[in-house]
Amino acid sequence: MGNYPDGGNLYLRVKKTGARSWVFRYKLSSKVTELGIGSINERTLAQARDLASKMRTELANGKNPVTLVRVKYDPTAKTFQEYAIELINVKRTGWRNAKHSQQWENTLKQYAYPSIGNKLPADVSPADVKAILMPMWTIKTETAARLRQRIEAVLDYAAVNDNEQNRSNPARWKGVLDTVLPAARKITKRIPHAAATYTDVPKIMSVLREKDSLSAYCLRFTILTATRSGEARGALWNEIDMNERIWIIPASRMKAGREHIVPLSKEAMEILTKMQQWQLDNNEYVFPGVRGGLLSDVIVNKTLHTVASDITVHGFRSSFRQWGAETTSFSSAVLELALAHVNKDKTEEAYQRSDLFEWRRELMSVWARYCTNRRTRARLHDFKQGRDRERLLLSRKKL
Repeated sequence: MGNYPDGGNLYLRVKKTGARSWVFRYKLSSKVTELGIGSINERTLAQARDLASKMRTELANGKNPVTLVRVKYDPTAKTFQEYAIELINVKRTGWRNAKHSQQWENTLKQYAYPSIGNKLPADVSPADVKAILMPMWTIKTETAARLRQRIEAVLDYAAVNDNEQNRSNPARWKGVLDTVLPAARKITKRIPHAAATYTDVPKIMSVLREKDSLSAYCLRFTILTATRSGEARGALWNEIDMNERIWIIPASRMKAGREHIVPLSKEAMEILTKMQQWQLDNNEYVFPGVRGGLLSDVIVNKTLHTVASDITVHGFRSSFRQWGAETTSFSSAVLELALAHVNKDKTEEAYQRSDLFEWRRELMSVWARYCTNRRTRARLHDFKQGRDRERLLLSRKKL
């Protein structure tokens, strides 16, 4: 703590907080003045010495050196907050979920705007970003990690629009913040969605069949198709082919950004037939909400929790996957494609071009039969050729 002279009117000032900055002390008109010329994060020692030399030249010429560091006001310059709002509006049309824009707006407004909202992006320093993240990094790690990514995105966007693509980004993780903050994955462990054991699924389905509500039908349809809640709740009639018994979910509504064709079992078709009978005013949604829009996930969750309070809708995908692995002869490729998972092995994905649709149709049929009777242990004894049939289907696809 204190002022440490470097020579030539230049001092290093260290505060109680540990913050360090450069100060130029000079006398003009018999008055001693201290002029801050930036923190050590903004200006290196060599840069501070160079600036101090120029300021001494100004003094020798009878001029006030403050003109060398005074920021000229640019009425066209945008602040961090203005760039953030602009970026959110640009990204909004590409987000599949309206919650994304709300989350961006809320986190930046609550944590970033109060300290750097009015700053020019070029003036935001690593110290600024660290001051925002440090208090919440070990307490709200996931929120802090996402906030860092959003600040980084705003600053990158600003640099491009300011035509300063080479400008360093103080919110970048690698090489910047990873030197002062522990990795988020080392602080918190990812907790999977609470799931029912697959042996409990038929019992849960049995109770749901006794409920004659739209949310119960939607939940059953979600379980039978092994899809995500948002995909099922957002199902549109123009995505359903009743004759072919398929549901074509467009890429724009899929997490992986790829079209997904879901084969529909007998029970899934029965649910759709029931929904056709309930359809009013040509509503585009298969499972419309109270006001005709998207059915709320809260309502679906409440329906589930009247049956089982300690599990999630998303967890049924895990139940399906475990059931398929432990009680059937279907390959992992078929099971993963049924869940619309992207193959992380790029080489394998390049050669595995078939969507294994016929096998997935068989799979969803067996899954639906299993969901009908909790005592059923579904195994593929019907297919004597086993995996050979799968390879045969693949060879036909290639031909």
